[in-house]
Amino acid sequence: MIAQLRGPLLLWSFFDQYKGNGVTTLAANMIQPGILGTGSFLPERVLTNQDLENMVDTSDEWIVTRTGISERRVSEPGVPTSELAIEASKRALEDAQTEPDEIDLTIVATITPDMSFPATACLVQDALAAKNSGAFDVEAACSGFVCGVAAASSMIMTGSINKALVIGAEELTKITNYEDRTSCILFGDGAGAVVLGPSENRRIVYTKLGADGSGGEMMKLPAGGTRMPTTAETVRDKLHYMVIRGREVFKFAVTRMQDCIQEAIDARGYGPEDISLIVPHQVNRRILKAAAEKFGLPMEKLAVNIDKRGNTAAASIPIALDEAIKEGKVKAGDVVILVAFGGGLTWGSALVEW
Repeated sequence: MIAQLRGPLLLWSFFDQYKGNGVTTLAANMIQPGILGTGSFLPERVLTNQDLENMVDTSDEWIVTRTGISERRVSEPGVPTSELAIEASKRALEDAQTEPDEIDLTIVATITPDMSFPATACLVQDALAAKNSGAFDVEAACSGFVCGVAAASSMIMTGSINKALVIGAEELTKITNYEDRTSCILFGDGAGAVVLGPSENRRIVYTKLGADGSGGEMMKLPAGGTRMPTTAETVRDKLHYMVIRGREVFKFAVTRMQDCIQEAIDARGYGPEDISLIVPHQVNRRILKAAAEKFGLPMEKLAVNIDKRGNTAAASIPIALDEAIKEGKVKAGDVVILVAFGGGLTWGSALVEW
């Protein structure tokens, strides 16, 4: 069987690369990676638009019109990101009928780790008793989960690992400035996870990642790193909260999402009519609607949960994917595209043949 793939591949000597289009072919003796199981977890506390009306100068109508968000989940004080990741992982492992000691690699995609180090993935690995697993974090903002899927899939293909646990987990409400009416309305907390392994079903047949570091100023958390270490002044000036240039981000996201989808279907020889479901990063309903219109698709062909979940960055795609599967929106034979874009600037996509 020959499968087309694009994206990071760890051992290029196994592949024949065609010049010009960057498409690679997977030889018959290579291992086909697929999604074995999914899971997600959300905090119980709900923050509604009405709640925000009592906090900043905004309104439910203004928020819904501009973002499509009605509510979002908020983690309690003292509950770290790793706890959300652990719960989502347990559900994914159960769904995949996989024991923790079968996992060879644990990846956590997050911009809200428990601490700078050790990696949140190490904390999750320990809590799950995944004693045979390596572990590391991916920090690529909203694209992080797709980056993790691309990396783990490549390692499965080459045989360096057999099964991987890839998690997107965020507690964005803890780095949100609730005095900034333009951004505090957007973000929520949650976690989603997938178990990847050799499979002839739910096959990951394409991945592609990209970045443009010149756009890094569009979305950032200024202080707390070596460029601007924590001081009394950085705390006073609220530099440990996210800063976002909304209009610039909107333009980037609209264009990049559409480009990623087009590249994915072109790589596999599909047309828009072949797309069964797009699972996008949940950034803004208007951006998602623009993509649907671009490809002539009804909104029903997009997995959209931003109205209830808000923007959960790296967690948004695995949460939306898990919910879509549980709701029966994905069936055998479907063509499913995961597409992400975010701070960095970064972007990525994966095509799954269900």
